[in-house]
Amino acid sequence: MNNTDESNNKPDMVVLADDAPVNLEAEFEASNVKEVLDKLDRELIGLKPVKTRIREIAALLLVDRLRKQFALTSETPTLHMNFTGNPGTGKTTVAMRMAEILHRLGYVREGHLVSVTRDDLVGQYIGHTAPKTKEVIKKAMGGVLFIDEAYYLYKPENERDYGAESIEILLQVMENNRDDLVVILAGYKDRMDKFFHSNPGMRSRIAHHIDFPDYSANELLAIANLMLADQNYHFSPDAEKAFLEYITLRMKMEHFANARSVRNALDRARLRQANRLFASASKLLNKVDLMTIEAEDILASRVFQEGKLDSEPAGVKRP
Repeated sequence: MNNTDESNNKPDMVVLADDAPVNLEAEFEASNVKEVLDKLDRELIGLKPVKTRIREIAALLLVDRLRKQFALTSETPTLHMNFTGNPGTGKTTVAMRMAEILHRLGYVREGHLVSVTRDDLVGQYIGHTAPKTKEVIKKAMGGVLFIDEAYYLYKPENERDYGAESIEILLQVMENNRDDLVVILAGYKDRMDKFFHSNPGMRSRIAHHIDFPDYSANELLAIANLMLADQNYHFSPDAEKAFLEYITLRMKMEHFANARSVRNALDRARLRQANRLFASASKLLNKVDLMTIEAEDILASRVFQEGKLDSEPAGVKRP
């Protein structure tokens, strides 16, 4: 994995005269990065701090590209990132769009995303980890390597664990091949903080730490409406009210995963809708019937019963 111009296949830029004007807006339009940023806005509700940071990174890279046109040399910006937040907050989607931005601005050759976890990198016996890690890196070269729950790479309590070997290989590649591979680590914030504390070499190679906040109930409802529209469904007015109540209750329960939990809830609502329509198959159905999720399809969820039980005052016996 040599860090050469031949391996990167990046075209040489024409050097402009010192007094030559450059149009930043025109360069932005020509890069087609705006298309990716707009797509990110459409795909993800909320996440304003995250989107702002991604736009800032895109602006940095665009200005850096203009500087190269005047032979204003500087080191390739360090682009390795750390995404922290709870499940279902859009980290993988943002990583995919980041890969597109990097490709369109010429910082990676292909712009693909390779998403992995510890099991894809770490072997179970001596001599197994290095080949596994290097194979993943080979697949990711020219794009972005996204390591979810990256803190599982480091298990100091297990003396026979081989995660440290994978980390060492990653550190070397992140330093020597940073102009052709961007590594994004992801996971819960507290666990990632502990991981970086135990691996200062990894922390020093991460330039951008981006925290993904949980969604509000209203944002999750908007996400639900988008998900339904993508599959040619919609809520009835009463169903929308019921789903907002569902979200409010579900957010207080264990294993809540933001948009991921919303998707699962909608899958179950579609199942109930199908069974409701099947049970009344004697009547003719129209297009609206087939598209509409009704309140009863939501209210049948056990979340409503469990949520009411969890809100009972102390001392009340549950059935």
